[in-house]
Amino acid sequence: MSKNRARLLLVTTLLLAASLACQTITQAFTVETDRLTPAASPTSVGGQSGNDGPVNTPLAEEASPDNPQPGAAGFGDPYYPNFGNGGYDALHYIIVLDAEIGPNTITAEVTMQAAALEDLTSLNLDFVGLEVDRVAVDGVEAQYKRSGGELTIYLPAPLSAGEAISVSVAYHGTPGRGVDLSSRPEYEIGWGHYGEGVYIAGEPGGASSWYPVNEHPSDKATYEYHITVDDPNVVGANGLLQETIPAGDGETTYVWASVHPMGSYLTTLAIGEFDLETSQSPEGVLIRNYFEESIAQSSRNEFDVTGEMLDYFASLFGPYPFEAYGVAVHDTPLGFALETQTLSVFGSWFINEEVIAHELAHMWFGDSVTLATWQDIWLNEGFATYASWLWYEHAYGDGIMDDIVNDYYDVMASFPHQPPADPGADNLFSDTVYTRGALALHALRLEVGEDSFFDILYTYHETYKYGNASTADFMAVAQAVSGQDLGDFFQAWLYETELPDIPQLGLSADDF
Repeated sequence: MSKNRARLLLVTTLLLAASLACQTITQAFTVETDRLTPAASPTSVGGQSGNDGPVNTPLAEEASPDNPQPGAAGFGDPYYPNFGNGGYDALHYIIVLDAEIGPNTITAEVTMQAAALEDLTSLNLDFVGLEVDRVAVDGVEAQYKRSGGELTIYLPAPLSAGEAISVSVAYHGTPGRGVDLSSRPEYEIGWGHYGEGVYIAGEPGGASSWYPVNEHPSDKATYEYHITVDDPNVVGANGLLQETIPAGDGETTYVWASVHPMGSYLTTLAIGEFDLETSQSPEGVLIRNYFEESIAQSSRNEFDVTGEMLDYFASLFGPYPFEAYGVAVHDTPLGFALETQTLSVFGSWFINEEVIAHELAHMWFGDSVTLATWQDIWLNEGFATYASWLWYEHAYGDGIMDDIVNDYYDVMASFPHQPPADPGADNLFSDTVYTRGALALHALRLEVGEDSFFDILYTYHETYKYGNASTADFMAVAQAVSGQDLGDFFQAWLYETELPDIPQLGLSADDF
């Protein structure tokens, strides 16, 4: 086979994989502007009385406490205004959870350590389904109210701006029970139970299906997990495994901690009968992969390239930003992969080189630098898509990039679409976000030149790592690093519906 023939086959394979990914996501994804809500959820208030257990009283029978300074029940995201909550900054979550995999039940207590951003007499957490047993604030019982996806906690004493607070919520039940998931794709349900195990994926809003949380990516926090399961199940999670503790009665507690702040949609657990395989990248980054025992060796071998990929991306974007990387591959046919921080989620069949590169690249763009609002989703998906193209260019030769760009430009010119920097809530995971976003980055590379382009990517990550960034932030970095006025360029590529030309490659939408 000639080199050109091999290159053509590679591009065809890449297009097919990406097309499958987009088709799966586009057909499955429906998001309303409100978060997950119970199918039938009576509003209630409750409190704890000594050791007698919880007291739940319908709101009609017990008035809410005096609440002159409530925290906002929504962050005000332009696409999902009810996601997240205002008035405080979540700093750290401790999740203590006992999971029974067979019946799919959990008993848990979550403690959120936070700082008040304003004077408060109440605050809200996002939480759906499950049964609240008790709520405490700084160790003191607290009254609470549930309505839809909101858990309102009335503070025993007013909180002043700048003060620290610790909020604990104990609860139990089956995640998702009583919650209408009929329109939710499998990557947004949060707690995914498939009989033999559990995966967790919740983008943009599914974390609140299994723990109470301030569910907006702008409020990143560190996490600690204490997860107890029946042997021989094991638990993988974000960060590093700290210890395993025999819990008696054939159970083990797995203690994990993630020292870098994380958006709630990036939290994950992998529970099941997994094989743990560890290695290092050539530059010494720890890689720990969890493969469900029944995953075929051929599928496991697909991930052998991870170390080389990781070091290559580090040479472009800056040092790998976390303590480790790896994947959890579940033996269930998930139609997606998700970049949960330090431990990406895969199913048993959606595994290929492009997807592996895409999810790994998210560790820099999406996980370390997290979108400021959901309107900025192209900063995640466009960047990860382009990173996978960069990997192909590195692995298979310079000419393949032109082939990829030509073919994807052809695709995007063939149908009308929204601009990547404002795709709309109904198009959060559409072609314009992934493909046109990646094309915009390649056009920027051609516009400013090789050195400036890669300096822009490096500087952008270095400036905003472990925090959040908006499209405006990226544009400002690009202009500052390149020394060019890129206003018209970004307006055309990111905010106009018409697909711009790429004159350097002789590409024009008028030709299609």
